[in-house]
Amino acid sequence: MTQPTRIASPNERALKSNARQYVESFGIAIVLALVMRASFVQAYMIPSSSMEPTLLIGDHIFVNKIVYGLRIPDTILGLRIPGLPLGKYLCHFEQVHRGDIVVFVAPYDRETDLIKRVIGVPGDRVEIRNGAVWLNGALMADAHAHFMYPTGDRFANIPRDNLPEVIVPPGKFFMMGDNRDNSYDSRFWGFANETDIEGRAMVIYLSLGHEGSNQLPIRWDRFGKVLD
Repeated sequence: MTQPTRIASPNERALKSNARQYVESFGIAIVLALVMRASFVQAYMIPSSSMEPTLLIGDHIFVNKIVYGLRIPDTILGLRIPGLPLGKYLCHFEQVHRGDIVVFVAPYDRETDLIKRVIGVPGDRVEIRNGAVWLNGALMADAHAHFMYPTGDRFANIPRDNLPEVIVPPGKFFMMGDNRDNSYDSRFWGFANETDIEGRAMVIYLSLGHEGSNQLPIRWDRFGKVLD
């Protein structure tokens, strides 16, 4: 015998409707959070000394990911989805300038993010002579450059200290770490792609170190430091 179809009561329908609204609202909140993280501001931790003394190991920074334009993230929830233009800019706002500290995808490893300073923009002529940067035929004012070793111990490692003049191609940038004696940068692997630039470093919001005898490994003097 065929069982009669049961019709949900108004209260049951209301409960299902409310539950669906909660689920949809939660899903939208997650999507918005992911979009905010991927497209507006993201936190990073500095793992290496390549940008010392500007950035120290253990510095936690905020990166403005919308300053240069709207960029589709490289992955969605950690996944690369075929057919989507991942890692591409939808539109551009501001130019990338010399001196900007930027986070970008390493051209030699798509799973690695790097943070370096922009030295050369498209059309620039960049040369390294005995550790000094020459830009468009003139010695560059390079106040952020830091050298770990005495002069007599440097200038022998090519291309770290000597690099023939190169012209930065369209859509490319020449990047260097401020710690010139300990940075794997454009002197070694070439140019960074404009489409791989994820954002500009803005400020240090936390810095953790283990130097000294303080019980709390917090570098209070670095809190809120604006990066330039």
